[in-house]
Amino acid sequence: MRSITFIGIVLLAVGLLIYYFTGTVVFTQVLIGGLCGVGIGLIIGGMVGYVSKGNAVKAEARRQEFRRLQQENAELEKQAAAFTQTEEEAQKNCDLFF
Repeated sequence: MRSITFIGIVLLAVGLLIYYFTGTVVFTQVLIGGLCGVGIGLIIGGMVGYVSKGNAVKAEARRQEFRRLQQENAELEKQAAAFTQTEEEAQKNCDLFF
């Protein structure tokens, strides 16, 4: 995304240089307008792409964190079930002795 913004800045600069160093010929005005328009469009597009990519990366990080927490929760539930099972067995064994 940054390279698109850089290309946009270069095109805008080329358009402005052509404007300052040439006369007012119709073809150069079209060229200047095209270069500047494309340059501004690429700059804005690069910024929007950069922002949307950042949001997508953050959302993916949240999804991965959520999956990790779900796995940890499942493991803790298994451990709790195993612990309660051993506690019940210990209680039964204790009742047999008394």
